[in-house]
Amino acid sequence: MTSKSPLVFALVLMSSTASLSIQAETYQWKDGSGQTVVSDVPPPSTAKGRRSIGGMKPAVVSEALPDKDKAGETPAPKAAEGPKTTAEKDFDFKKRQQEAKEKADKQAAEADKRDNCERARRSVAALESNHPLSTLDDNGERKLMDSAQREQEMERARRVVADACK
Repeated sequence: MTSKSPLVFALVLMSSTASLSIQAETYQWKDGSGQTVVSDVPPPSTAKGRRSIGGMKPAVVSEALPDKDKAGETPAPKAAEGPKTTAEKDFDFKKRQQEAKEKADKQAAEADKRDNCERARRSVAALESNHPLSTLDDNGERKLMDSAQREQEMERARRVVADACK
């Protein structure tokens, strides 16, 4: 039992230290002599090139209502600056996925339309040739097409070409 106590103590100490370092924000600035300073304490207001380089961001407090300009209109909201949040990145990713899916669906529909057009043109060409053609009757037996059936099928195939090949 005594051999486990130091191990437990070490794990608790490491996890508490890790959780504190995760919540700390790190700052970087140049001091008066031009040296770069990195610290977890915010820089003085006189520091040059102040910036936050990591850690937790402070919560945003709701801003006051914008003033109206001389024309009586409210100015347009400014675009958010800085890195995007995870939610914004996720939204952008889903938007790109949706656009890619719509593009793929549109390309597939166009390919189907081209295929249907080509099949209809081949049917018309086959019907216009004077080679004997046959159809299947109700019993599944082949029956040669007579000229009336050929004309009827040719008219139907030409309508399909007109619709599919626009």
